[in-house]
Amino acid sequence: MRNEIIDNQYSTAIESAELSKTFMSKVFSWMFVALALSGVAAYLFGTTPELLRYLINFETGGMTILGWVVMLAPLGLVMLMSFRVQKMSFSALFMTFIAYSVITGISLSFIFLAYTMSSIAVTFFVTAGTFGIMALLGYTTRTDLTKFGSILYMALIGLIIASVVNWFLGSSTMDYIISGIGVLIFTGLTAYDTQKLKNIGAQVDAYSEVGKKSAIMGALSLYLDFINLFLFLLRFMGDRN
Repeated sequence: MRNEIIDNQYSTAIESAELSKTFMSKVFSWMFVALALSGVAAYLFGTTPELLRYLINFETGGMTILGWVVMLAPLGLVMLMSFRVQKMSFSALFMTFIAYSVITGISLSFIFLAYTMSSIAVTFFVTAGTFGIMALLGYTTRTDLTKFGSILYMALIGLIIASVVNWFLGSSTMDYIISGIGVLIFTGLTAYDTQKLKNIGAQVDAYSEVGKKSAIMGALSLYLDFINLFLFLLRFMGDRN
């Protein structure tokens, strides 16, 4: 009897591990697709003056109406996916995610005006390495990161408030401190979100409607971790034009 219980527990553990592995492969696949789309869009608009003119008025130096739409639309799309995920079909959620990736990429094209191409490339590879290490840590560690996640999200709220305040103050020292804290927060969130998604994956069928939608939202979560980590690192490592 005892052996049967042990065998059942072992079989359940193996099944959960396989479910989680399949789910995470989909999460990372969608995340890489989103990053690729964002990268191509950012590069095309950032290095093509004809396209950049749609976003920036070169005569006044200000943004065009389309430029403001591109800057604000990603936030609206994230909120749409987050609050309507249960009611949206997988197809609608997927198309919204793709649109979000492209528009976010276009909004990132402005970094090509502020930083040199070489420093952007170096920062991207450093971000990829850091993200990969922390994601692996989050996936393999046996330590429960739930408490750390709660602390990191509270710290993130404080970081957002500090960023808004510094937007009015314009302090370069405070901006440097905020960037350092931002790197630490999103480095930690990468490990936390990876572990959280691994646990979710162990409980859902990756090929079901719920599983596919969960994979998209998981990809969105890791995508945001990567992009924010990249932008905060760029403030440290980027050589300004």
